[in-house]
Amino acid sequence: MKKGLVLEGGAMRGMFTSGVTDVFMENGIVFDGAVGVSAGATFGCNIKSGQPGRAIRYNKRFAGNWRYCSMRSFFLTGDMYGADFCYNQIPNKLDVYDVESYRKNPMEFYVVASDAVEGKPVYKKLETCDEHDLTWMRASASMPFVSTPVKIDGYTLLDGGMTDSIPLRFFESIGYERNVVILTQPKDFVKKPASLMGLMKLMLKKYPKLVEAMANRHKMYNEETRYCFEKAEKGEVLVICPEKPLGISRTEKNPDELERVYQEGRRTGELWLDKVKKFLSAGG
Repeated sequence: MKKGLVLEGGAMRGMFTSGVTDVFMENGIVFDGAVGVSAGATFGCNIKSGQPGRAIRYNKRFAGNWRYCSMRSFFLTGDMYGADFCYNQIPNKLDVYDVESYRKNPMEFYVVASDAVEGKPVYKKLETCDEHDLTWMRASASMPFVSTPVKIDGYTLLDGGMTDSIPLRFFESIGYERNVVILTQPKDFVKKPASLMGLMKLMLKKYPKLVEAMANRHKMYNEETRYCFEKAEKGEVLVICPEKPLGISRTEKNPDELERVYQEGRRTGELWLDKVKKFLSAGG
């Protein structure tokens, strides 16, 4: 059975996911493939390059830098998370991403972005982590309101979480039969309808199908979590999530808060370690 890892987004809630996956890497747990959404993609890519600790390290270092994330960046560049700083300066110069190891690792890595025109998810396999792949990663994490839609390969793209927040079904559809899902909300979390739909309709009026998808996003999300936990009860999937709400801002800049959520992820990863090993080994 192909062993997969499915990573939800959630902006800085992704520090929880990074804590879990760092524990996996440090203990030799490997997957045949991983799929990440938004922060699940931008932080999760460190699994394929084999760089535990990198996500928490550069986030703590640069979270307070206006070029990394700020309204100043948004007004100057159109992106709250500065495209050049986040997807060029950091991985190529400031906290170098190990592209060579990424390319040598046979694990497949996919990201999810949202097609703004069609209002549907788009899944992209990233094989080289070159500039083109990093642009796809940026598209996956381009939050509405505070990001410029990313145009690439004939698509106009925004955050993947808008159309497929937890792509377990996608991974199953391409042959991944033994999957570990990492969520950034607790098991009892129920998403409510978006509170800013009026503003969404105004700002995304060029993309009515995407607006419609966002209006129904809470239904999609709640159905996807139901599906994950239903499969977990049958022993077909492992779902790892925080025990309680992480209580961190989506754009948190306090290094202590980032570290707190990261350590919660590490503790959770350690608690699940034996179960994950047993679950994956049972898959052959």
